Amino acid sequence: MDFALDEFQTSLLTTAQRFAADRLAPAYRARESSGVIEPDLIREMGRLGLIAPEVPEPHGGSGLDELTSGLVTEAIASGDMNVAYVQIMASLLSSCILKYATPEAIAATVPGLCSGALLGSIGVTEPRGGSDAASLMLRAERDGDHYVLNGEKASISLADQADFNLAFARTGTPEQKAHGVSAFIVDLKAPGISRSRFDDIGEKAVGRGSIFFDNVRVATAFRVGDEGKGFVQVMQGFDFSRALIGLQCIAVARICLDETWQFIQERQAFGKPLAANQGITFPLAELETQLEGARLVCLKALWLKSQKLKHTREAAMAKWWAPKLAFEIVQQCLLIHGHGGYSTELPFEQRLRDVFGMQIGDGTAHIMKMIIAREHVGRIG
Repeated sequence: MDFALDEFQTSLLTTAQRFAADRLAPAYRARESSGVIEPDLIREMGRLGLIAPEVPEPHGGSGLDELTSGLVTEAIASGDMNVAYVQIMASLLSSCILKYATPEAIAATVPGLCSGALLGSIGVTEPRGGSDAASLMLRAERDGDHYVLNGEKASISLADQADFNLAFARTGTPEQKAHGVSAFIVDLKAPGISRSRFDDIGEKAVGRGSIFFDNVRVATAFRVGDEGKGFVQVMQGFDFSRALIGLQCIAVARICLDETWQFIQERQAFGKPLAANQGITFPLAELETQLEGARLVCLKALWLKSQKLKHTREAAMAKWWAPKLAFEIVQQCLLIHGHGGYSTELPFEQRLRDVFGMQIGDGTAHIMKMIIAREHVGRIG
């Protein structure tokens, strides 16, 4: 494996790091209060080439590899992990749309995602089922050169901010399970669309909610993948986003550790810096080691994808391990900061709430471990 970057990649990563420090980090708490990621900020990210840089240049990207995209995501997340979700969603949607959508659908969505002019979302989960997405009940009925969608999607990130949703709907019978599901690009300003927002404990700038479909018409040109095969085809793109989410969470843990190493050198107790106490430094050293390991798993998954090699196992490892480890690291750093860490004066409590949600969204640890096991022994029963 080779994680070395060329001059252009290094320059882009430097831009992302500066953007995170200067534009994102100072307003991290303000975005939680507003519950919105500013559209102007997203467009600025697009102008800087920080959204889905792996998309080919003819479609609005920079034509870089998926590993670079991961490093940009990590850099953005160091300033605000919520804003990094814009990059993750754009990369996931672009990879699926470019591979399976019509030229008309690609032109209507991918360049806008890369420029920051459009914000996308993905609609898999429904009220009656979370991880069992193949049992979904949103219905799409064919009507000439359109489909008519009826039903609900729940727990959708960016539900009330997105311009469109890649919605998975049943076009076949329930008995067909995943093989009777198709995917559609749905304009969220279309007649028959309504939306709600949940009151969550974290990731408030991203937001999560439901999207309701009441006789919503979608042209056949905006179906993504073959009819009845959208779930099987498009869901393969989640291996990419799972590795990106891993780096998103690792960035939060990284900045917490950096701040905590600095803090224990400055804070005095019993006449000595806290750093003189092995009861403080040894746990941090262990967390440093684990974080390095989790980061390498994420990078390996992205490198494998960039080489067009199988990476499902590594992506699942990244998705369950990195969010869990990041939560543990943020919690430990908060505790070391004592009463100050427990207050809202420091960012640890918000980071703890924000990173916790990634243990749930886009596949829980139980599902990821099931995927890893199946990669070794196959499906049993």
